Amino acid sequence: MKKVTAVFDIGKTNKKFFLFDKNYKEVYKEYTKFDEIKDEDGFPTENLPALQKWLKDLFNRILSAEEFDIRAINFSTYGASFVHLDKKGNVLTPLYNYQKPLPEKIAKEFYEDHGDPLIIATETASPTAEMLNSGMQLYWLKHTQPGLFASIKYSLHFPQYISFLFTGIPVSEFTSIGCHTALWDYKKNTYHKWVINQEIDINFPFIIPTQTSFNMIYNGKRIKIGIGIHDSSSALIPYLLGEKKPFVLISTGTWSITLNPFSTDPLSKKDIKNNCLNYLKVDGKPVRATRFFMGNEYKTQVKKLCEHFGKPKEYHKNIKFDLHLYRKLKNNNKRHFRLKEIRIDNDNNVSETSLSIFSSFEEAFHQLMIELVNIQVKTTRLAIGNSDIKKIYIDGGFTENEIFIKLIALHFKEYKVRTTKSPLGSALGAAMIISNRKLDSRFLKDNYQMQKLQPPVLQVQE
Repeated sequence: MKKVTAVFDIGKTNKKFFLFDKNYKEVYKEYTKFDEIKDEDGFPTENLPALQKWLKDLFNRILSAEEFDIRAINFSTYGASFVHLDKKGNVLTPLYNYQKPLPEKIAKEFYEDHGDPLIIATETASPTAEMLNSGMQLYWLKHTQPGLFASIKYSLHFPQYISFLFTGIPVSEFTSIGCHTALWDYKKNTYHKWVINQEIDINFPFIIPTQTSFNMIYNGKRIKIGIGIHDSSSALIPYLLGEKKPFVLISTGTWSITLNPFSTDPLSKKDIKNNCLNYLKVDGKPVRATRFFMGNEYKTQVKKLCEHFGKPKEYHKNIKFDLHLYRKLKNNNKRHFRLKEIRIDNDNNVSETSLSIFSSFEEAFHQLMIELVNIQVKTTRLAIGNSDIKKIYIDGGFTENEIFIKLIALHFKEYKVRTTKSPLGSALGAAMIISNRKLDSRFLKDNYQMQKLQPPVLQVQE
């Protein structure tokens, strides 16, 4: 039987299960999806009962499989989400969607009670973002459903709830506490005073190290069971274990998130206004980060380009970097796209997009990428701050976009820039965090399809 580590990696859309061997090679996987259900207000949310059944049924089936000997299991899930339990461990509420709007009345009352929004956002390193600041969910529950709130014994962050399903042990850990929850005072290194004043902290179990695991008998087999980890923090772990020198990671997708685990700079009010935030590493130390809605904005704008120029919806995927177009557009040095989904640097945003000035889809697409990359550069440099960074890793969907990659290389000539590809990033991190094994120095090179980026030769004086 092959000795393996199991990981459930639970995303908003895809639910994944992996088995890794001792060298962290994937030896088995299963994926599934569930249709969302609705909470009591009719807002879409996770189908928690279906997820619970899938988790248990799948794991029990794999446990009985003759070809695998599961020695450990851990869990990676999206953050900013709570499961609320009564004293018997029963689930009391839906798993509220972090996109669910926070009632204006509740937000107004919160800041009247606890002070200036910008000051709280700066102290908690969490730009104001309604329910995406999941601490606000607890305040909302307490003040709209006080009877239900009084029944809560434990409020578990989502990764720790999945672990609880297998262990029955309620715990808290740093990566979930620190993911823009507005719960943690980064200067005092404890829960923020508003949490204490509202007596919400009594709902949280003890904080224990993310590396913690419990040796338990599960269905007759002795297994090491981890306590779970927030997925963005989990995706960072292979880089932290495999790279010895300071770096930042640009993780691209629906959101573009730049993570700097080597910064010691406290966040300023200006940082918060530009959507800079902190996460917490497994050791409770901050990760300076920036994010913007690049992938979502890209999808919206490309759809408009396809409609305007009469191109099929996949046309953009095959466009290559055109040096002539880049020179022309760079010399023009104007913004042409109304970027509706991006919060940073909107002071100089154009009033409306006008595609009629472009002679082709290719020209308009190059301009779009120039403008998105300019924002990416600003957010990444904001995340770097004063850190002594020499290397930048880029992963996610935009590593397939040649124009994006060429422009990033052009803007960051002073850094070693590498693209990497690993669809297993957060799952791998969850497996690694409960293992005592050190990574081979070549792990990233051998497993992450790393490519060195060279800036294009412009052949003109910059």
